[in-house]
Amino acid sequence: MKGDISDKIILKGMRFYGFHGLHDEERKTGQYFLVNLECITNLHKAGVSDNIEDTINYSDIYQKVRKIIEGTPRNLLEAVAEEIADVLISDYPIKNVTIKISKPDLVLKGGYLDSAGIEIVRSGDIDRHENF
Repeated sequence: MKGDISDKIILKGMRFYGFHGLHDEERKTGQYFLVNLECITNLHKAGVSDNIEDTINYSDIYQKVRKIIEGTPRNLLEAVAEEIADVLISDYPIKNVTIKISKPDLVLKGGYLDSAGIEIVRSGDIDRHENF
């Protein structure tokens, strides 16, 4: 799988309820988190074969992200995103993954925001996954 790969698997608007945050109230009552991600990977084989075994099943990605967001509370969204990136890169032939996590309808001292969040980009070793 050498060369310039720019194919993407994209999941947008995943919404999960979790208990991440620094403040006691966030840990006690929880809140919704919105997650968007893009995985750069080679989709050529699946495009030719039309076989789910030749691609990354986005339902599987969704379930892994859900387990992390709904799982062990973290102080920072950065830590949540790192865990998602680590799992996806170790489990799938991904060249790069971009993960955006936001807290919608956020109230801060003295103000109201539509959302606040983070975005990370991490690289993987696409060639170590020989099944794809």
